[in-house]
Amino acid sequence: MKIVAFVPIRLNSKRVIGKNLRLLGGKPLMCYILDVLVKVKNINEVYVFCSQDEIVKYLPMGVKFIKRPEYLDQDETLGRDIYEEFVKNVDADIYILAHTTSPFIKQSTIELALDKIVNGGYDSAFSCEKIQTFTWFQGKPLNYDLKEIPRTQVIEPIYVETSAFFMFKRNIWTEYKQRIGFNPYIAQVDKIEGVDIDWPEDFEFAEKILEVYEKND
Repeated sequence: MKIVAFVPIRLNSKRVIGKNLRLLGGKPLMCYILDVLVKVKNINEVYVFCSQDEIVKYLPMGVKFIKRPEYLDQDETLGRDIYEEFVKNVDADIYILAHTTSPFIKQSTIELALDKIVNGGYDSAFSCEKIQTFTWFQGKPLNYDLKEIPRTQVIEPIYVETSAFFMFKRNIWTEYKQRIGFNPYIAQVDKIEGVDIDWPEDFEFAEKILEVYEKND
C-alpha cells in the first residue's frame, strides 16, 4: 500500500502576503506541516505541489517537489482542480492533502486518522473542531430550540472542518471527485491544533501561541 502526502503551495498568496515563507518562530510557516508529515509513520512520500522552483531551497529534508502548472495559481482556481492535477501525476492508494495554514497539527493526530483508514474500515478522514455552543445558520438556530434553551454541556455539538488535513482512498477521488468519502473518520482537534492562518491577525495569534510555548519550556 502506497501512502502519499501532498501540500499545495503558492507563493503569491493575497490575504497574508508571502505567508508560506513568512517566519513563524524563526522558520517559514510552510515548514511546520512539512516537518510533521515527514515524521508520520507509514507515509511513503511527502510532496510540495508548487509552480515556482525557488521553493525547493526551503524544503525540509525528505520532502519532494513537483512543479504544477502556473494556471493553477489563479485566484479563481478551485481546490479540486489542484487535487485532480496531483492525483493524475502521482499514483497512490491513500492521499493525504495537508495545508501550510495549520502549523500546530500534531503528528499523533495524523497517525491516528491514517490508521483509521488503513485498519479501521474508513474510506477517508478529515480534521475538525468541535463547537458546543449556540449556533445559527441563515437566521435560524442550528442546534437548539428557542423555546427550550439547553445547558451548553448537553447541547448538540457542531463539527467544523479545519484545513489541517483531508485523507482519502484513491477511488474516492477518481470515481467521485471528493476529498471526503462516504464513511469518514472525523479527527477532532483542540483549539490550538485547529488554528488556521488565513488572515494577518491569525498569524499574530500563532506568534502569541509560540511565545507561550517557549515560556513554558
